[in-house]
Amino acid sequence: MKKLLLLLVTLTTLISCATTKKIDESNLKLRYLDDVVIPQNLEIGGTKVGGLSGIDYHEGNYYLVCDQPSNPRIYKGEIPLINRSIDTVLLTEVIKLNKEEDFYKKHTPDLEGIRFDAESGTMVVSAEGSIQNSKDPSVFQISTEGEFISAYKIPKYFEASGEQKPRNNGVFEGIAESFDKSGYWVAMELPLEKDGPKPKIYPTNSPIRITKFNKESQSAESQFTYKLDGISKLPINWFAVNGVTEILEYAEDRLLVLERAYSAGYGSNGNTVKIFDVDASKATNTLEMENLSKNNYQKAEKRLVFDFKSVKKFLTKKTIDNIEGMTFGPDLPNGKKSLILVSDDNFSSFSEQITQFILLELEIN
Repeated sequence: MKKLLLLLVTLTTLISCATTKKIDESNLKLRYLDDVVIPQNLEIGGTKVGGLSGIDYHEGNYYLVCDQPSNPRIYKGEIPLINRSIDTVLLTEVIKLNKEEDFYKKHTPDLEGIRFDAESGTMVVSAEGSIQNSKDPSVFQISTEGEFISAYKIPKYFEASGEQKPRNNGVFEGIAESFDKSGYWVAMELPLEKDGPKPKIYPTNSPIRITKFNKESQSAESQFTYKLDGISKLPINWFAVNGVTEILEYAEDRLLVLERAYSAGYGSNGNTVKIFDVDASKATNTLEMENLSKNNYQKAEKRLVFDFKSVKKFLTKKTIDNIEGMTFGPDLPNGKKSLILVSDDNFSSFSEQITQFILLELEIN
């Protein structure tokens, strides 16, 4: 019994050291306002709504990507706000991508992030490909009708056949238009194999690369690294993961980064979701570094600003689901920014999951 207690205390200590727990609101504050859960059987344009892994807002409309590679699509809709709450979620249109497009045959369209480009009236999408099937991750541009326009050139270490060995389901995830509107930041979910290990329940050096792609050249121009937190809960069924699912740049070199951890065996309570305030102004440009584990570099600084467990009891289903999408919405009546988040229900293939939309208020000091 004493040995068991000692083991539990040791594990608790390791988990505590591996994760960020203290909230730092010195630069910005996030407050929960409201949430809405849409029906599981909702269908739009002959498709079942689910797998929503990215969201963006432009002039009253929201665009959401579905991460179902067999039927790649984008939903368009409205989420009207009344004062400081969500009135409804109204999805009105489905934009389907042509699976026969040659680019999608070579790059599995497992869509993860989306941003509407106001200047060109097009959309830029991130996709993680299928590393296990030798399909590269990608960043590409499409029309509002879903027609393929062009693709961005990615560094070779992100390619499925690259010596750095990107992890399956761990490459391009979050995407954010840069604050200066010149390009897009694209975040990995997990480290490249040679850069570092996946997060564990004990402290690890697990760096991901967040790369800036220039809109005009459609190629990578800079990059910084970001250290992932460890696993928050000891997995019961021996599977756990933590990675970045979304990013937003709110000022020059200042980003909101969404981390989502999942530990198996807890049913609908397996997710731990946090938002970090990240300062990349002093971070090393690691774009030309082939192997981070063999180089010295300075990572971006991160501060925990919001932990969703603090509002769990206020949520409609009392559940923090697999939150993967995040966007700035319209300004609130008090002049502060709104933040809209959406969860990916995985079409409930793993457990009883939901598609939830969460409204937060963002105050920048």
